[in-house]
Amino acid sequence: MIFRGRAPETTVWQHFRSGVEGFVFSQHDDGTYEAHVSANAERAVDLLYTLTEQLPPAVDVVLDDRRAARAWTGKDIALPDIRDAIARMKFPLGTYGGIEITLYSPDDQLTLTPQLELYAYSRSDRWLYLLQSQGLNDYSTSLPTHWGGRGQPWDRHSSPILSDAIEGAARRLALRPL
Repeated sequence: MIFRGRAPETTVWQHFRSGVEGFVFSQHDDGTYEAHVSANAERAVDLLYTLTEQLPPAVDVVLDDRRAARAWTGKDIALPDIRDAIARMKFPLGTYGGIEITLYSPDDQLTLTPQLELYAYSRSDRWLYLLQSQGLNDYSTSLPTHWGGRGQPWDRHSSPILSDAIEGAARRLALRPL
């Protein structure tokens, strides 16, 4: 005879996600706050897109294609245009990585690293509450032992699909090469 308890409830997302999904939130000595988000690649790109809603209507942007060693920058770019560019790049970006995207204003910054880790910086603690509202676990007090930390390797081979997507985004946003 097998004794079974009540089956735990799980969502489809919890069942198929890989690794630990959460964030570490800290305050620096200069009064700024940092959130380091760890999630699978698709979720990290999706979070970048979702969290851009919280930025001002115009932000500065830097796109750095580490695979092709090219970078572009722009000042006061309209947020809806940036969100559209990120939406168009979601699939190749989440699949290949290797691109650093930084969006910033005088008070906030969002950065997606080439390893597809997301960082949020601010002069206030608002990202703490915004990340919690996205269903992410706060590991600021106790990190899980298998935390997917910084500097994960990524494939450095060329990716024509991603390079075309990033070049198209830079062109649509009228960014200038660095």
